[in-house]
Amino acid sequence: MPEITSIAERLVFNSRGDKSIEIDVQSDNKYLGRACAPSGASVGMYEAQSFIQNDPELTLNNFKSIKNKFIGIDSSDLKNLHNAIKSVDPSDNYSNIGGAVAYALTIASVDSAANAMNVPFYQVLNPRLEMINFPYPLGNVLGGGAHAGPGTPDLQEFLICPVKSKSISEAISLNSQIHKEVKKSIEKIDSKFTYGKGDEGGWAPAIVTDRAIELVESAIIRCGYDPKKEVRMGIDFASSSLWDSNKKVYDYQREGIIRTTEDQIDYANKLIRDYNLVYAEDPLHEEDFENMAIITRDNPRCYVTGDDLLVTNKNRAKIAAKKMSCSGAILKVNQAGTLYDAMLFAEECNHNDIKIITSHRSGESIDSHISHISIATNSIMIKTGVVGGERISKLNELLRVSEYGLIEGMAKWSNI
Repeated sequence: MPEITSIAERLVFNSRGDKSIEIDVQSDNKYLGRACAPSGASVGMYEAQSFIQNDPELTLNNFKSIKNKFIGIDSSDLKNLHNAIKSVDPSDNYSNIGGAVAYALTIASVDSAANAMNVPFYQVLNPRLEMINFPYPLGNVLGGGAHAGPGTPDLQEFLICPVKSKSISEAISLNSQIHKEVKKSIEKIDSKFTYGKGDEGGWAPAIVTDRAIELVESAIIRCGYDPKKEVRMGIDFASSSLWDSNKKVYDYQREGIIRTTEDQIDYANKLIRDYNLVYAEDPLHEEDFENMAIITRDNPRCYVTGDDLLVTNKNRAKIAAKKMSCSGAILKVNQAGTLYDAMLFAEECNHNDIKIITSHRSGESIDSHISHISIATNSIMIKTGVVGGERISKLNELLRVSEYGLIEGMAKWSNI
């Protein structure tokens, strides 16, 4: 099996212009793997800590001093590499080595192993995979909250999912078409719209939440599709960013609206029902497993999804499964720390029939590894954004994989 023979590291910059860590792993003195750690603007309290003392330079210098501990490890052996990382950092949140290092080292290692073995990245992760189930691309077309500026909606993302597309190519094209139509919709109500976008490429107009979802719905209709059946909508509520833990209310500051927990449940249920949403992410704050179960129970045709609720953590997925808190789960490797952690999380979700949505972060690189991770974990969707080089790179990689899969007769759609 391929063996790690050298490691290089550097400071680079992500799509927001923030510093990040990129790591190169070489196997057998020949086969290069590379990965850059992403970062989020909306961060759950239980996520892995990206940097030691929030200092990228300190994190990088620390890794330089210990990187030789990973030389000689089988680059395809995620568990062994994970154990080696934990031997130098036994903390729960990777605060001693930095989650950015844990992410980049493990992803780059598998990337190197895939090149050494001359197989796709997803096959190293899941060598028993017999059929490629392509995830539906879930695209952010309008944004607010932590991903956009003042005046934009309180809710963080307004998304579309082309559930009746017949190919990954058609689905990507359709999302792009609707993204453009949303801009035209905004222009009609705001002649001074400056074409501003949020971190993930969704348009960022100065409108309230209810108007935002109406605009997305109308854009879908003008493109000739039924928003209740063919291109269904989704919302990332990012409710932890709205939750006032002292007053125990959801504070929609941009709209000047206060909602109790009961109000928030009613509001989320109303939006899901009125617009037949296919996806509702974090409609309640990150500790409210019990009330998330109410929304999940009330909406069997919607993937009520935990992001901040679960933070790609196997133990929190177990709690959610026991309480039936969600029907969908966001998988973000950098939330977990190592790729091995993330794969254990995926295994737990799949075991409990919680559908996986593999996701990018708001601060991204042009790496396309999550496309392969979505396939290896049988994700029902992949959340990538619609435009921007760091978003398109993931979608274009799915197109490349589809060529191989269709030639081999082993590719099909997931089933929503």
